[in-house]
Amino acid sequence: MSLSLSQATTPILLQMLGSLSGLCDKASAHCAEKKIDPAALLTARLYPNMFAFQKQVQVATDWARNTAGRLAGVEVPKLPDDEKSFEDLKARVATAIAFVQGIDSAAIDAAADKEISWMAGPNKRAMQGADFALHQALPQFFFHVTSAYAILRHNGVELAKRDFMGDVPRMKTL
Repeated sequence: MSLSLSQATTPILLQMLGSLSGLCDKASAHCAEKKIDPAALLTARLYPNMFAFQKQVQVATDWARNTAGRLAGVEVPKLPDDEKSFEDLKARVATAIAFVQGIDSAAIDAAADKEISWMAGPNKRAMQGADFALHQALPQFFFHVTSAYAILRHNGVELAKRDFMGDVPRMKTL
């Protein structure tokens, strides 16, 4: 069985974006139940030099959109980083999901051997599409999703691995 680049990326991006949306729901419910100001979790971080929860979600959604868009060779609209609530973050995640779902799989598949370039601060970087997806984009995306999960878990939100995994496509319960 061969696995195309779109099969290796799109379903994973969508699954984990769904997870992020669920994490926002759990965090919001936790704040309501425990009478905690949502800003406490939105601005929580694991370590002083790491991004806060809110920024982790923003960057994860950027990596999802940029991964799909760069591979497909389409313009990725820039989103303002102005979310101030869990509902705002859920809307951002929904925007990312819609964008990724709208990308043509054949365009992603055609990028496996094409050079993908992007700016990382002042530096321009480039890799072949498959390497970009598997060794740069997906690890970056997972880092920020994992960090968002860990921030909430560390701050007492009752989460389990299932919350991190989100809805796993095509899994059967026997």
